[in-house]
Amino acid sequence: MATLCTGRSPELMSRHDTALLVVDVQVKLLAAMQPPPTLVWNIRRLIDGAQALGIPVAATEQYPQGLGPTTPALAPRLADIPSKLMFSCRECSELTTAWRDQGRWKILVVGIEAHVCVQQTVLDLLAAGFRVYVAADAVASRYALDRDTALRRMELSGACVVTTEAALFEWCEVAGTPEFRSISALVRELPPVADLPEASQRE
Repeated sequence: MATLCTGRSPELMSRHDTALLVVDVQVKLLAAMQPPPTLVWNIRRLIDGAQALGIPVAATEQYPQGLGPTTPALAPRLADIPSKLMFSCRECSELTTAWRDQGRWKILVVGIEAHVCVQQTVLDLLAAGFRVYVAADAVASRYALDRDTALRRMELSGACVVTTEAALFEWCEVAGTPEFRSISALVRELPPVADLPEASQRE
């Protein structure tokens, strides 16, 4: 009879082995895409959760001279944000090299656009030996087909598709701690009103 493994699955993210990468959430890109209001909201909750748990966070900007800076809803929460011309964040490899040197081999990737900068970044990270996770509710493209196809391709290539709430609870791992209270507060937040069901908006 097989015995039940009592150790934590290596498939799960941990506050000790994971980093968060926020890809190109810039004002002009957002204006052109008109993504659901929950996109930036979910990314903000992941940033806040990561910071509460001591998980390193980094962001990038694609050609900010033309596409503008990171949205003000996120920028104050982020340190210096390197710019790039390459669609993949491989151009900013100093970020991931630092994480690798810290023993962080798992990276949760969020941002835009799913089928361009996010996808190319994820595929390059996989090729570099990282275990890569993508939060499906924290990435977007202008068109649903591009986003959905990108998520399928990334998953087929070896990335693990998760959600914002799943990632927050994986990072936290246990209840009853001060960090859990911070994560619980983030999970209990109501989504932006524009994304609530019509019946909820009438209440």
